[in-house]
Amino acid sequence: MFQISHPTYTDRMKRLLYSLAALSMAIGVGCGAFGAHGLRDAIPASDLQIWEKSVFYQLIHSLSALVLLVTPHTLCDERRSSQCAGLFLVGTLIFSGTLYALVLTNTRWLGAITPIGGTCLIVSWTLLAVGAYRRRVS
Repeated sequence: MFQISHPTYTDRMKRLLYSLAALSMAIGVGCGAFGAHGLRDAIPASDLQIWEKSVFYQLIHSLSALVLLVTPHTLCDERRSSQCAGLFLVGTLIFSGTLYALVLTNTRWLGAITPIGGTCLIVSWTLLAVGAYRRRVS
């Protein structure tokens, strides 16, 4: 008769990705403000440029993840959209996270890890391009 439906794994995963993408946007805005007001006179200009680049990449890719999650069938299928959104968030965490840590701690070897995040971002964009190309429009 009447059955209460439980959210599927996919629904829970998408809600988690939505939340993480929105949280990443909030952190990106906070880091941008911190860089502009808290770090401007505290670190060298070259480090401030690294910080600003990190904020830029975080905001762009977090917003991209949100767009993919909100409009999953526009560019490619829903599964591919979720995969790309997740990969955007992982790539952003590694890319921006290592750069933030590098600037704040002056631990320069962290710069060697940053390309792993960049590679995740490139792979995600490539998967999205392939998915969009293969997308069947009805």
